[in-house]
Amino acid sequence: MGTVPKLIVEVIDAQNLAPKDGHGTSSPYIVIDFYGQRKKTRTAVRDLNPVWNETLSFSVGEHNEIFGDVLELDVYHDQKHGPIRRENSLGRVRLSSTQFVRKGEEALIYYDLKKKSLFNTAQGKIGLKIYYTDEEIAPVSEPVKPASPLPEKIEEAKINDTEETNSKIEPEKVEPPPAQQSEPSPEGEKLKEYQKTELPPPPEAEPEPESQLLKPEGGDPVDALPPETFEMAAASISRSNSEIRFSGINGPQPIRRSASTASFTSEASVDSMLIERSTFDLVEKMHYLFVRIVKARYLPTNGNPIVKISVSGSGQTVNSKPALKTTLFEWNQTFAFTRETQDSSPILEITVWDPQADVENRSLLGGVCFDVNEIPVRDPPDSSLAPQWYRMEGGGAQHGDVMIATWIGTQADESFSDAWKSDTSNHVTSKAKVYQSPKLWYLRVTILEAQDNNITLLKEKWFQFQIRAQIGFQVLKTKTAVNKNGVVSWNEDLLFVVAEPVSISDYIVINLENRQPKAPVTMGVVKIPLATVERRVDDRNVGSRWFTFEDPNEENKNGYKGRVHLRLCFDGGYHVMDEAAHVSSDYRPTARQLWKPPVGSIELGIIGCKNLVPMKTVNGKSFTDGYCVAKYGNKWVRTRTVSDSLEPKWNEQYTWKVFDPSTVLTVGVFDCCSVFELNDSKTEITNESTRPDFRIGKVRIRISTLQNGQVYKNMYPLLVLTHSGLKKMGEIEIAIRFVRTVQRLDFIQVYSRSMLPLMHHIKPLGVVHQEVLRNTAVKMVAGHLSRSEPPLRKEVVFYMLDVDSHNFSIRKVRANWYRIINVVAGLIEIVRWIEDTRGWKNPTTTILVHALLVMLIWRLKGNVCKRW
Repeated sequence: MGTVPKLIVEVIDAQNLAPKDGHGTSSPYIVIDFYGQRKKTRTAVRDLNPVWNETLSFSVGEHNEIFGDVLELDVYHDQKHGPIRRENSLGRVRLSSTQFVRKGEEALIYYDLKKKSLFNTAQGKIGLKIYYTDEEIAPVSEPVKPASPLPEKIEEAKINDTEETNSKIEPEKVEPPPAQQSEPSPEGEKLKEYQKTELPPPPEAEPEPESQLLKPEGGDPVDALPPETFEMAAASISRSNSEIRFSGINGPQPIRRSASTASFTSEASVDSMLIERSTFDLVEKMHYLFVRIVKARYLPTNGNPIVKISVSGSGQTVNSKPALKTTLFEWNQTFAFTRETQDSSPILEITVWDPQADVENRSLLGGVCFDVNEIPVRDPPDSSLAPQWYRMEGGGAQHGDVMIATWIGTQADESFSDAWKSDTSNHVTSKAKVYQSPKLWYLRVTILEAQDNNITLLKEKWFQFQIRAQIGFQVLKTKTAVNKNGVVSWNEDLLFVVAEPVSISDYIVINLENRQPKAPVTMGVVKIPLATVERRVDDRNVGSRWFTFEDPNEENKNGYKGRVHLRLCFDGGYHVMDEAAHVSSDYRPTARQLWKPPVGSIELGIIGCKNLVPMKTVNGKSFTDGYCVAKYGNKWVRTRTVSDSLEPKWNEQYTWKVFDPSTVLTVGVFDCCSVFELNDSKTEITNESTRPDFRIGKVRIRISTLQNGQVYKNMYPLLVLTHSGLKKMGEIEIAIRFVRTVQRLDFIQVYSRSMLPLMHHIKPLGVVHQEVLRNTAVKMVAGHLSRSEPPLRKEVVFYMLDVDSHNFSIRKVRANWYRIINVVAGLIEIVRWIEDTRGWKNPTTTILVHALLVMLIWRLKGNVCKRW
């Protein structure tokens, strides 16, 4: 049973439509066109605020250049109702399909109606719910063809063409798509066509042309925007795309390697070979010797042999995992050895050993040696290098073979991410990873009133009731209220932070408590599934509901304890803050329908660090296992951990989409402590797995300070505030580039709009309240990222998000005091000089000032005498 992607459009209602029938009213109906498919609703007779509540379904196909990925909605007045016999347009809405969401994220949105032409008038709004879904298709047997289907289809096509020509659409008919007006195909062929169709990409993965695409490994591509401008209630910015030219940017040059030399750093010769020009154009290329061990055969052992790989001159030796024994001995492991040594004759030795052998001289099964100078260089446009069988020499295997592939490449090789790396000690954090923050919503719970409280069983004369709401670790309470005539009123809003995905087992628990001097008494409990809560993107009123309280005692589940009146909704018009407002990396609202198109992309190259301070000391040796974490928007990246190095080199590059240039990119450096779990030489330290990763420092870069297309490569100090004061922990070298993907005028227009969404101005949140919600959001993000593999620890997330920025610090107070003093320093100096002059602290200055004053008075007196 297959599935067919469908676009569902729920036409809810319209508000304040223009009158068109000559009697101060209209009879509207709606026609929707998507991918050439036209469907219409029923006619609402003489109603300026009609309610349809109809659902229209459209088939989703591949990108069509004729119709375009556009949904057009037109509102017409039906000519059959009223004296006017021409069909008048009441307005239209044009939406891009990239703004639509999947089922479960839909929300009721009201779009303003625009004029269809210059001479039309339009007013009012139309309420829609638009989302993608997958419909199941049952297997269809061979269809029985009717006797003469073709004439009927031709007649229907002619009728439809006539109706479209006269612009008169029958109110009770739904026009079929153009694909159904041609000669009918068998149902089996239709199913194949439906199954070939693909769902259009979501807004964050729009189709991009190759000429405007930069795809660094581990990063997102720069999305190209559709050239047409769509007037949308959520995003009214022009989506025109400007051409991006990189002629002013010096790209990386190919690395040449001479076949007669042994060093990778040698320059090109006549017979040189080219190493790939990779997409890592902001960082330095790191040269690696890749060795892939696949499998072996004809080995005289029943155990699980291992492979030892060593490179002469570098002292690098590594053991593989035990072989998986099937018909052959399989490993399927890739190793990457750094090439920083200047050995004139490097030799690669690959030997197979039997760890279970009783006789020492028979534990070696055989091996293969390679001259590194003869190893081929792989160009990434070519396919990966095919492994080959090599006959092993020496040891106990007389006719044993091992399948190996070895080549020379850089960190741009696709095998690099999963390979064992010689500079990382192969601990759990040796691989670079990309993380995504969970999508956060504000859940607004409005507590209106409670009724039918069973207060006759209580002995107290006065009752003070309170509502206690809980979601996970979040607990909020209302103010106490007094029971009046069996009704308790609050009319309070409680705001929670909820992370997606919301499952069926997620509940909000509402408790009715009676406040007593000793302890509160729970009188009723109600559990509401979060999956049933409605979502909204504006400040429209959401319908309230009554919920019945149950007995808090689990044994008596049928006891009626009154009811409570609630209004619940997910507010998607807010941006859920998880960073400080002045250093935030994202200001977009939660609802995807309200997102503006991206204005560019930011590319970050993390090169390395220098002069780092040793963070750990084991057996008299000080060292640092450093890694980098970068955060922008909801995307986090983590570099691999370079072991035992005070000057680590990462040379990794990542890309983010930019929606607002007034945002900040944060890069932090940390010392990893999880390496103790896998390093046998450091087992003397106990409980090291529970140690936090030490912070080394972080750097922030504001996107608005970067010029378009220019590469900035600088060293930045890493500063940490310790108990003894500000301390420099080292320096980090990064390269950054911002690429604008919209026209200059559209980019300037972004600065004219408010950074925060509209809901923050319609229903603003208090500073203290927003800070409390931010701390809750940070805890949820940290909990989500700590469950990844490898985990991004909570202390790392807290440091990157400045969870302790609101704490009181005498250093901050002193720094702010000095800033204020510097502003008014000039005025203070003038006042101090006047006071010193008046007090004769500087007699010379005082005498000169008095002399000037006498001369001024004498001059004024002479002028007055002349006038007389």
